[in-house]
Amino acid sequence: MRNNISSWTSSWTSFWISSRDSSWASAGHISDTHVRGFSRRIPATILAGSCMALALALGGCEGSGLSAASQRARIVETEKPGAATKVNIQSLTDYVKRNPADPQGYNTRGAAYARIGQFKLAIADFSRAIRLDPSHASALTNRGLAFRQVRNDRAALADFGRAIQVNPKHTSAHIARANLLRYQGNLDAAMQDLTEAIRITPESAQAFHARGLIYQRRGDHARAVKDFDNAIDRNPFVGAPYEARGQSFTVLGRLDAAIEDFNAALNVQNRNANAWAGLGLAYERKGNKIKAMESYNRAMIVEPENQMAAEGLRRVSRG
Repeated sequence: MRNNISSWTSSWTSFWISSRDSSWASAGHISDTHVRGFSRRIPATILAGSCMALALALGGCEGSGLSAASQRARIVETEKPGAATKVNIQSLTDYVKRNPADPQGYNTRGAAYARIGQFKLAIADFSRAIRLDPSHASALTNRGLAFRQVRNDRAALADFGRAIQVNPKHTSAHIARANLLRYQGNLDAAMQDLTEAIRITPESAQAFHARGLIYQRRGDHARAVKDFDNAIDRNPFVGAPYEARGQSFTVLGRLDAAIEDFNAALNVQNRNANAWAGLGLAYERKGNKIKAMESYNRAMIVEPENQMAAEGLRRVSRG
């Protein structure tokens, strides 16, 4: 089965953000791309494997004091190259050999390389796509995300800016730049990008979630909860906004709601150490030390160095 290139999306910019949680990535959201007039075809089976979204997860709930570890950037898990991946990349390589002037082919193969952690090869492919089409906003955004994976934030910021310059309505670039700006502490500029992203794409769950994290960092948990509500309303099948909302509910003292949200996040991804630790803190503040200890221990099993869980265990053990 084959599919026209203009009928699918290839950007891997699903950069859901939460405290050390990559569940937005596993949701496989693929952002919109702006492909102009391509008539060549890529097999749909290749596209299905190469266009899965990767995520760069940044620390969430940075203003709540819930977890110091959540304030640092983390590279999300990538897939181990398997037989299917090798076949997929080989098929894409065959395509670009047959269509060396098609930037979308390189953009797609770059996304496939990024998915297995081959970021230098991904950057090379995105760069080739950009040389062929300097106004390719999707390739610019993708390359920016790949640069973030190799800790080149300056180059990433430049690429996000270029993507927005060539296509001011490219929502993914606004969100990507906002995430980087937030990590760098430039909250006002990040907020502007996210507000614009929401204006362009009101149904963007990623944008609401990312903006909620800024409110959270500023200590405005009431507004953060509203944005997390909007993110969950738009995509209820991803764990990160539940975890983030649970963190804000904990700060606000709405402990039953926090427990419910942490459990919802764990239903999506059971090996989320920070969600287990957050659940432990909510139980601890509620006075249920037995369940608090159980939750902290689960967090430590998943991530033995989890600082929040370790500190929580010391507290409840003393009691």
